[in-house]
Amino acid sequence: MSIRNIVQIGEPILKEKAKPVTKFHARLHKLLDDMAETMYDANGVGLAAPQIAISKRVIVVDVDEQLYEVVNPEIVEKRGEQFNPPEGCLSIPNLLGEVRRADYIKIVGQDRNGNPIEIEANGFLSRAFQHEVDHLNGILFPDVAERVFRPTEEE
Repeated sequence: MSIRNIVQIGEPILKEKAKPVTKFHARLHKLLDDMAETMYDANGVGLAAPQIAISKRVIVVDVDEQLYEVVNPEIVEKRGEQFNPPEGCLSIPNLLGEVRRADYIKIVGQDRNGNPIEIEANGFLSRAFQHEVDHLNGILFPDVAERVFRPTEEE
């Protein structure tokens, strides 16, 4: 496994729609392993492949010490609404944003071997998945935030 460089806001790949994964092989497995290691090294809870300069529809999310790997994720159901906590992003250091997200989602995709998976998520896990899927569509949290601020600002 390797720690990859996380690209920062301003890099064009972050604003592009990522390409679907069609081959499930050792290179994809290494990508997923590297993404998880990179996310953990940066103290993140999620990472999308475009954040390490790879235009593939691949995300990793870790909430409550549960690692999720989703290839070609698609949100197929949304319910409810949540507004807190503010979101941050490994590609946008020193900024937070208040973003309205669905409280419940159902996400479908594939695992690292191409097998279909379905995940239902509420609360913070739902927020993390929505944030990472946005990355795959070239959407960054400041694009959808109601307010963007530096963490040192008083509320």
